[in-house]
Amino acid sequence: MSESAIRIHQVHKQFGANVVLDDVSLDIPRGQTLALLGRNGAGKTTLIRMLLGLLKPDSGTMQVDGCDPTRDAIELRRRVGYLAEDQTMYGWMTPIELCHFLAPFYPAWNQSLADDYLERFHIPRHQRIEQLSKGQNVKLGLTLALAHEPNVVILDDPALGLDTIARKEFNRDLIEHLQAAGRTVLFSSHLLDEVEAVADAVAILDGGRIIRHAATETLRSEVKRIILTSTGISEVSPPAGLLDVLQLDDQFVVTVDGAADFVEHLAELGIDHEVVDLSLDEIFESFVIGRTQGWPQAGTPVVV
Repeated sequence: MSESAIRIHQVHKQFGANVVLDDVSLDIPRGQTLALLGRNGAGKTTLIRMLLGLLKPDSGTMQVDGCDPTRDAIELRRRVGYLAEDQTMYGWMTPIELCHFLAPFYPAWNQSLADDYLERFHIPRHQRIEQLSKGQNVKLGLTLALAHEPNVVILDDPALGLDTIARKEFNRDLIEHLQAAGRTVLFSSHLLDEVEAVADAVAILDGGRIIRHAATETLRSEVKRIILTSTGISEVSPPAGLLDVLQLDDQFVVTVDGAADFVEHLAELGIDHEVVDLSLDEIFESFVIGRTQGWPQAGTPVVV
C-alpha cells in the first residue's frame, strides 16, 4: 500500500481561457491532516471535485486511497468520506431514516458506528432534519461521512457559517474522531485561526499553484515578522524569502520565509531588530497579499 493517501501530480485544469489549476502537485501521507488554504477562487473546490471524480483534469494524474478518480469514481466514493459547507440533505427525513437510506450504497456501512456518532454529537435521531440547527446539520453530515469507516476524509469548508462555539466543537470532534483513528484528512477552510489547531501540515494554493507546502510547525518556525528601524533596513539588501514590507513611521515591518538566515545576518552586522512569531492566519496573508516593493535601496534615505 502506498505511503501517500492522496497523490496529485502536475494537474492542470482550465475553463475556457481561465486557468484554475496550473501544474499542481501534492502528496498527503496516510494519517496526516492537511489544511488546504486559499482565498475565494483559488481553485480549492475545483481540486477537491477532481479528487472525488466529479471533474476530470485536463492533464496530470491523481490517486486517492489507491484509486484513480477518473476511472474508479464509484469505488472511490465508497472509500472516501466527504463533507461540504453547503451539504444538502433530505429535510423531510430524520437522521436515523437518512442513515438507513444511505447504508445500501456503502458495503462497509457501520450502523452501530453511525448510532454512536448520533449519540456523541447529540443529534436527535427522530427529529426532521429541516428542524435541526446549523451545527447539528454539520455534525450529521460528519456522521454520514464517517459511518462507512473511510480511510480518507475530505472536508470542504464544513464549518463555514457556524458560530464560534459550534466551530470549536466541530474541530474538537475532528480531532477526537478522525485524527485519533488515524484517518487521512484534507481540510479546506477559510477559518485559519481554528485550522491551526488541527492541521499537521498546510498547503497554500494561490493563482492556481501550490506556493507553499510544509508542516504547520515548520511554517511557524520559518516564517517570521522582523521589525527594523529605517536606518537599519537601508543597510541591508532584501532577503531571498521576503514576503511583505510595511512601513510604519520610522520602522519597517518585514515578513520573511526562511527568516533564520536573515536574522543571523542582521546580528552579524550589528543591526537592531525584533523578531515576532506569527499565527497561521498572518502567515497565509503574507503569502497571498504580501507586497515586497517597499524595500528601500541600500544607502537611500527613508522618508518618514
